Amino acid sequence: MSKPAKKGMSRRKFVASAAASTFAFTYIPSRVWGANERVAVAGIGIGGKGYSDVMDVSNAGGQIVALCDVDDKQAKGSEKRPGLVKKFPDAPYFHDFREMLDKLGDKIDAVTVSTPDHTHTVASAMAMKKGKHVYCQKPLTRTIWEARYLTDLAKETGVATQMGNQAHAGEGVRRAVELVRAGVIGKVKEVHTWTNRPIWPQGMTELPKGAPVPETLAWDLWLGPADYTDYSPEYCPFKWRGWWAYGTGALGDMGCHIMDTPYWALDLKQPTKVSATSQGNTDVSGPKEATVTYTFPGNDYAHDGLTFAWYDGNRNPDMAIFEGLDLTSKDKEGKSQPIKYTKFDYLLIGDEGKLIGNRGNTNFIATDPKRVAEYKEKTPKTLPRCKNEDAEWLEACKGGPAAQSNFAQAGPFTEAVLLGNLAIRLNKTIEWDGAAMKATNAPEAAALIKPTYRSGWEL
Repeated sequence: MSKPAKKGMSRRKFVASAAASTFAFTYIPSRVWGANERVAVAGIGIGGKGYSDVMDVSNAGGQIVALCDVDDKQAKGSEKRPGLVKKFPDAPYFHDFREMLDKLGDKIDAVTVSTPDHTHTVASAMAMKKGKHVYCQKPLTRTIWEARYLTDLAKETGVATQMGNQAHAGEGVRRAVELVRAGVIGKVKEVHTWTNRPIWPQGMTELPKGAPVPETLAWDLWLGPADYTDYSPEYCPFKWRGWWAYGTGALGDMGCHIMDTPYWALDLKQPTKVSATSQGNTDVSGPKEATVTYTFPGNDYAHDGLTFAWYDGNRNPDMAIFEGLDLTSKDKEGKSQPIKYTKFDYLLIGDEGKLIGNRGNTNFIATDPKRVAEYKEKTPKTLPRCKNEDAEWLEACKGGPAAQSNFAQAGPFTEAVLLGNLAIRLNKTIEWDGAAMKATNAPEAAALIKPTYRSGWEL
């Protein structure tokens, strides 16, 4: 059951007007940007990944004009690593992003959202409805319905958007997309992706015991739209990833990175079927390890019935799929040394061979290296290139081309990734109607597809 907000520090008090304004759309007129004019950016969530997101945007040319976090310890940092409130002392600091957007709305052009997964949607949606451009960390949302909602809202508001799967902007991903679409291994019939995550606790069978809330933490604001529960250090600042109420497990956390290249290269949309096996999944927590298999319809780049496999935890692909691939490299003395395939992200199997890639570089491993070299030589670079994802997004904020991982791309991708969690949590094969956003063979899935929100946090 939801409980009313508890009293915290004075700056953390619930702002009713902010909650009410969540529903209001405020469109900003188009503007002409000066050559040296900077995008005014507010950071929502400024510890952990939020720290690097804000710093990266600043280094790319954004002007940091406001900061928001529910945890003063994370925001202020330490003597060894000062937090962002110390690095940007002129930027007003808030605990509640709703209050920040209401009070400083006309001074903010864009926001970064680097909060736990369960608050991605409410923060992004409020900013978008106020006409602010949005950079939101991956996964875009915690649930499938929310991903569809933000995709539609981005189209409706017309703001510049970007999901934070950073490598999407890099040469390793974009060149792989071009080569695969050019036919470097022919039409693809299988995809395999893997990770060593989770590196945080998963497989918990019950909620942790409550503990006193640290003086530096506005716990009720941390919960945001989620049902009230007592604070525990087992939730934040890092371990929330393993709890279904706040995170999306290893698949949600890393899938939007590792599955990105194959999904984009093959121009995939909605899967038709998803199955999963796992160990340690419970009602409250993601599994310790899992294997998920998606089935996609065919298109110009993929065979009909394409299988797209994901492995996490201690699970890895069957080594038989690497047959024909040279998993060695030459050391400085010219001797062959084994390559750990786990350093790579994905394996594609096509009619004309196999290709292993890593989103961070273009050092592909293939059954026919000469063919890859030939395709590298003859295949033009058709995708736009950028300095980095932050520069690409800031340029879009100024009216330039859309960032490549904008919500029109990232939203459907996130939906597809999160379908794996649906299969894990229900422990059954999901027959999926993407247009209707419905598991046709599992009516019980509806409660997991679309979340509910606490009073004051509704969309």
